[in-house]
Amino acid sequence: MQKLIYGIGAFLALLIIIGFALPRTNQIEVPIEIDAHPATVFALVNDFRRFALWSPWANTDPNARFLYSGASRGKGALVTWDGAIIGSGSQLITESRPFEYVGITLSPGEPAEARSWFKLTPGVGTTLVVWGFEADYGLNIVGRYFASMLGSVIARDYHDGLAELKDLAESLPGADFSDLEIEHIVIEAVDIAYLATASQPEPTAISAALGEAYFQILGFIDANDLTDAGAPLSITRNFDGAKLSFDAAIPVRGVTEETRRQGTGVRLGKTYSGAVIRVRHVGSYRLLANTHRKISAYLAALGIERNGAAWESYVSDPGKVAEKDLLTYVYYPIRVDL
Repeated sequence: MQKLIYGIGAFLALLIIIGFALPRTNQIEVPIEIDAHPATVFALVNDFRRFALWSPWANTDPNARFLYSGASRGKGALVTWDGAIIGSGSQLITESRPFEYVGITLSPGEPAEARSWFKLTPGVGTTLVVWGFEADYGLNIVGRYFASMLGSVIARDYHDGLAELKDLAESLPGADFSDLEIEHIVIEAVDIAYLATASQPEPTAISAALGEAYFQILGFIDANDLTDAGAPLSITRNFDGAKLSFDAAIPVRGVTEETRRQGTGVRLGKTYSGAVIRVRHVGSYRLLANTHRKISAYLAALGIERNGAAWESYVSDPGKVAEKDLLTYVYYPIRVDL
């Protein structure tokens, strides 16, 4: 009996010695190449709400409850979950470098704390994504023994998740929006005099239509003792491929109850009021279509829903400013989660 006890003790001691000899950390990295720009991929890994669209665990437990808090995306974003199948846990984004890196802490502040990360490297219109994981088991000998087995399970899940990420990213608009100067702001409505017009979707035709419309609007402003109060606007209403319909508009001051509300096609109205994204475009008006494509890609990647007609504000006077320096602000109304 004594020999048996000594034998069991020796065996346990051997397990402990081997356990401490095993690596205390377990690290894996799984790569994939995605046919999408880094800006699009970054948007999908830098926001836990977007993460849920392709996560390998998203459909594992459909009844799981997820709670999002902290920042909406990027550093400080936190998600916690509780489910019968996937259990409970939390993840916190601790580092976010636009279009190149996202660092995440799993179960922050708990004994089982681990970390994961996404490294993004640009290719030629593609992105190499590496999804990594590291756990430090410290003095947890059992954890060290199971590390290799756990690592293979995590690697499989990461491989499946990256395949879903690839499918999602490649289904989104392909414009690279990484160079956009984007602001999220809230604006108030202002009075405008406007004229509904239309033209072929071609810069020269649009410019001619706007010029004629602004001439009529200025005549209406003068006839009604109003004052122009801001840069001319163009509010997009409809585009069917062959014709672009829009409102040419000029902000005004001096509107009263007695002011005539319309005349020769020109009407008085107000601009949109609420949350928008504002994009700064510098350069030729001919390049504005490209800026709009980038904005559409940005909204799709971040899952932001539009909330009305977009418009352009032509800040610079083309008669006084070189074409390459023309400043235009592009506005898109958006819905904001409360």
